[in-house]
Amino acid sequence: MFIPKFFNITDVDEIREFVQQNSFGTIVTTKHGKPIATHLPLMFHKNGDQHFITGHMAYGNPQWRTFDTSDDVLVLFQGPHAYISSSWYEHENVPTWNYQAVHVYGTASILDEKELKQDLTSLLQKYEKHRENPILWEKLSPQLLEKELKGIVGFKIDVKEIQAAYKLSQNRNEKDYLNIVEELHKEQDINSQQMAKVMEERKSN
Repeated sequence: MFIPKFFNITDVDEIREFVQQNSFGTIVTTKHGKPIATHLPLMFHKNGDQHFITGHMAYGNPQWRTFDTSDDVLVLFQGPHAYISSSWYEHENVPTWNYQAVHVYGTASILDEKELKQDLTSLLQKYEKHRENPILWEKLSPQLLEKELKGIVGFKIDVKEIQAAYKLSQNRNEKDYLNIVEELHKEQDINSQQMAKVMEERKSN
């Protein structure tokens, strides 16, 4: 990913937090030279100095069979993004687009049944624990779980490289930056409003 120096993010803890908040990612591999992709909820883990991503896909999805033949797996994560009108600047310029994106490269392997169950337990815990009637692993019947496990394949991606770009108007002066935030709040678009909040939070830190 091409990342101008203004927008390059290298703090792994910050990136991991971003991925946890925007964890519906895209896995890209190749099959006979053709790129293929799957969109999935994923988990980003840290073990000492090592980072890895886990998830699962349908057994009928042919992509998991490419893990053995793909030297690298690319995983994409994206946050809010928004059109930035150059009418919001105090000087003449062209429009642009603000966004947050993370690219992760790694090597994929298949989880065994025990590892898959642990990962699914964590996944349910993340998305269900705050709900009034949480659907957690231990609450589901063994019969249902046995049936569902037969239909999925768990995987782990050992992270080798992380690239992160946060294009948030860091290259603009203070007046333009604040005006962009104000104008984004006025947009009737949820991505624009989310982008405004992201820019406000980074300004306050």
